[in-house]
Amino acid sequence: MKHFFFIVSLCLLLLSGCSTSSEFHIEDLAKTDIDIVSEIHMDEVVDLLKELTTKLYKKNPYELHKVYGQTINSRLNQIFICPVDKKFKELEYKECTDAILLGFDPEFEGDRIFALMHGLYTMIYKSYNSKCELFMLDYLDAQNLYNSARNIEIFVWRLNTRKKADGRLFVLTNSFENEIKNLSYERIFGKLISLQDIMAKITSDRTGRIIKKTIQFAGMSFLPIGF
Repeated sequence: MKHFFFIVSLCLLLLSGCSTSSEFHIEDLAKTDIDIVSEIHMDEVVDLLKELTTKLYKKNPYELHKVYGQTINSRLNQIFICPVDKKFKELEYKECTDAILLGFDPEFEGDRIFALMHGLYTMIYKSYNSKCELFMLDYLDAQNLYNSARNIEIFVWRLNTRKKADGRLFVLTNSFENEIKNLSYERIFGKLISLQDIMAKITSDRTGRIIKKTIQFAGMSFLPIGF
């Protein structure tokens, strides 16, 4: 028994040393490799969404000015919170795909980029079980992750086709500058879709559950995400 307590004490000392030198946290012992990979994927997704939000506001500054006092940084701080525990009156308390649809609503007079990006972030966040961290007993749903990837594709289609009564797009993205097309938005969306599809495949392999594939049709409705 004395040897047992000695070994336990030694392990704790070693773990304590790791904690100070390589940012090790004791709760990491309760994570599987897939949990850690999932969190890395989610962190990458958030970084891409922040980059996308910033680019959209710079391209469409009039949307930011619809609400007095807002800046790009203030909007980033409002959108990218975890856990997501606040709904916004200016978005009619909507989130996920409902907020995205509000951003494309011709009658909506608020900040469309805020609606679109809050909706996109909360939709993807929900595909990760609405959690900031994952542990051994947390199992993601491959179908939710797959559906979220398809929803990003639908989001992109709507972004490039939904127009106001005067024929202008609700939100500007790509443009031609000196006859060179700006494809930076496509690259961001491509990375987002790829990250979600990869996590869907990893999760499917882990759980053994088959993903029900969906054929995309122009103008189709967003796919459900639940758990």
